[in-house]
Amino acid sequence: MRLTPKNELEYRYRKLQSEMAGAGLDAVIMVQNADLFYFTGTAQAGNLYVPASGRPLYLVRRNYLRARMESALAEVFPAPSLNDLPGLVSDHGHKAPKRLGLELDVLPVNLYLKYRALYPEAELVDASPLIRRVRMVKSHYEIHIMQDAGNQADKVYKKAAEYIREGICEVELAAELERFSRLEGHQGYVRMRAFNGEVGGFQVLAGPDAAAPAASNTPLGGMGLTPAFGHGASYNRIRRGEPIVVDCASCFDGYLVDQTRVFALGSVSDRMRRGYEDMLRIEELMVQMAEVGGSWGGIYHACLDLAREMGYADNFMGTPGSQVPFIGHGLGVEIDEYPFIARGFEAETLQVGMAFAFEPKLVFPGEGAVGIENSFYLSEQGLKRLTFSRQELVLL
Repeated sequence: MRLTPKNELEYRYRKLQSEMAGAGLDAVIMVQNADLFYFTGTAQAGNLYVPASGRPLYLVRRNYLRARMESALAEVFPAPSLNDLPGLVSDHGHKAPKRLGLELDVLPVNLYLKYRALYPEAELVDASPLIRRVRMVKSHYEIHIMQDAGNQADKVYKKAAEYIREGICEVELAAELERFSRLEGHQGYVRMRAFNGEVGGFQVLAGPDAAAPAASNTPLGGMGLTPAFGHGASYNRIRRGEPIVVDCASCFDGYLVDQTRVFALGSVSDRMRRGYEDMLRIEELMVQMAEVGGSWGGIYHACLDLAREMGYADNFMGTPGSQVPFIGHGLGVEIDEYPFIARGFEAETLQVGMAFAFEPKLVFPGEGAVGIENSFYLSEQGLKRLTFSRQELVLL
């Protein structure tokens, strides 16, 4: 078990306090699991109270003893009831905040109303953009963990080539890869911040079913096993001559990387082969632009224009009506962190320390899907790969 070091946690909450000063916040309270893990080193239920200056208070509802064991923060205390929050904060020398930041992008309304009752004189504001901006620039400590996740992804890729056989169904292959990943340290769950952002870590889609759209904000949907979760692998059986998309979010010590590779038994059609090669060309364009710190939206539009020039206006990142407005997304504790390589982010530029996945994909109704996905981070020496499995279309 790797525990987040004290100096790493201090570095993180001080970055947040710097952001808070710029936004004029007296305090921030966090309760969401991903944020708790990032700022405390554990995900035990409770309230993390970060004042504008000084050490944060981690007031734990359940389980205090485990939180004390796993968190290197100095101020960790039991707090069975949320009603105790103002008194405990006051007892530690902090005045009642006039401007209080909350995670309004994920906070339930009932809990928001509870904080409103506890701090009736405070202005409650959204601290989520500040929190996400702190988290989007990774430390060396985080990058090293993500490199471990990249090693796991490469092992999964190699195992996929061993497991794929004619007649195996998508969900069976996905289950085999999930089992293998769990034994390699995957936590078994992929965190996503978006509302209703339910996502499995192992998406295996073959043949025409890979082109099935879904409600999820992803270029590839899949049929899933049931309308209750209409996304991902199904009982569809893998046949020769069809592309098999293996999209795995590998995870190690809480940190994610994303990798997609395409396999086939025998061969694929010329259109599919050419489409895969064209997606590699789009990835090359992204690498060139990211090397010099291009804008998030600028990279998206340049790659979209190239895809259209290639003749894929109706197939790039989904089919008409289901195309997503992004080609890449940030990575870390969650799979949808900043930066977003997407429409609407033209003013945002890549910075050293950012980690993201880039996933140009094509969808052909009635035939299938192809594409590539790799995870990267921007270092002082340029763009580096977190996933590194061989990129050619794998013919078995």
